[in-house]
Amino acid sequence: MSDAEFTDFVTHRSPALLRTAYLLCGGDHAAAEDLLQGVLERVFPRWRRVRDHPEPYVRAALANAAVNRWRRKARRVTEMPLIREGPQSRTSGPEQRVLDHDFVVRALATLPPRMRAVLVLRFLDDMSETDTAAALRCGVGTVKSQTSRGLARLRELVVESETTATTTMTTHRSS
Repeated sequence: MSDAEFTDFVTHRSPALLRTAYLLCGGDHAAAEDLLQGVLERVFPRWRRVRDHPEPYVRAALANAAVNRWRRKARRVTEMPLIREGPQSRTSGPEQRVLDHDFVVRALATLPPRMRAVLVLRFLDDMSETDTAAALRCGVGTVKSQTSRGLARLRELVVESETTATTTMTTHRSS
């Protein structure tokens, strides 16, 4: 019976959980899939204990696993992307939504893992400060300070991005 419940949970909640994992992994889709799969593998043996409220448990496990993943990754040699993207001009329409999504994912990826986890759980998964603190095993004050610092850093990145875009557009117009 618990196998069927677990399968049903995974079938119905995986897309939302994968989105969370994607953002926690800084926009790396393959890493997000690996993270979610690893967490679900660890949840299955505990299913009887968590089946009444599995989603908060799984989200907390995702956030903690992502932080641990970044700790392990910090010990490795830094990887460089194969493709470097140049500055992009501001557009409108559906393509702007894609660019904005990409910007948010890249901006989140620049934040420290714990700060990123706080912002993802608070704003993208719509968890309360208390629930986020419980999921990350920290105090509500820590969630508040990480939220404040994270949002301030994201605002700085938006200003930097807009300044770069304006400079790029001005340079292209004068050439």
